[in-house]
Amino acid sequence: MDRFIKLLTASKNCVFLSGAGISTLSGIPDFRGSNGIYRKFDADRIFDIDLFRCEPEYFYSHSKDFIYNIDAKEPNIIHHVLAKLERRGLIRSVITQNIDLLHQKAGSKNVIEVHGSPAVNTCLSCGKVFSYDHVARIVREGRVPVCDECRGLIKPNITFFGEMLDQKAIMKAVAESTLADLFVVIGSSLVVHPAASLPLYSVRNNGKLVIVNNMPTPLDEYAVLNYNDLGTFFGYIDSYFRDQK
Repeated sequence: MDRFIKLLTASKNCVFLSGAGISTLSGIPDFRGSNGIYRKFDADRIFDIDLFRCEPEYFYSHSKDFIYNIDAKEPNIIHHVLAKLERRGLIRSVITQNIDLLHQKAGSKNVIEVHGSPAVNTCLSCGKVFSYDHVARIVREGRVPVCDECRGLIKPNITFFGEMLDQKAIMKAVAESTLADLFVVIGSSLVVHPAASLPLYSVRNNGKLVIVNNMPTPLDEYAVLNYNDLGTFFGYIDSYFRDQK
């Protein structure tokens, strides 16, 4: 771990990319792990925009247990350490594939959500915006949320299959990745694009890549350091900087 600390403290532009694996310590299942969401639900259906428009009850009946309950979840050591590192000026930004809002809840400020967020929900007919709390209350009651003005279907601002990604978020993520002299992947299998290709923007500009994940990734060969235990990794970092006070 000392090798990573040396890289981190020497870095001028360190960027982290987080995936679903970091939130399992907060009680949120990942997607592709042994107990992942995709082993319980059909991903091609639950996040399909065409099916959502035709059969929104399928999405809402399943998502109430892993999206519309995130307000009850708390950040874990990973989220808290990242927020502390940002406050110390040791990391530039966190790019996340996650939609659980835990980075912000822990105090991170520069968070780029490449897959969107359920913090904002929008009527697909008139564009009226609704809060997470408003929609979550309806979903927990077993109902499909509809607009109180036009009765149109409400959808969370999460990117579904068949939708364009938020181009502003992607462009910002690419810019941050390109500037990164140290790019750290945590809890991501690096199989979902375009997020999976972000580390290469750093590598191609002579940035150093570090991967912390409990399964192999397609970019392991490019990494200067690989670790497989997120809890141990962040526990060490937390302890190191606590001793530096």
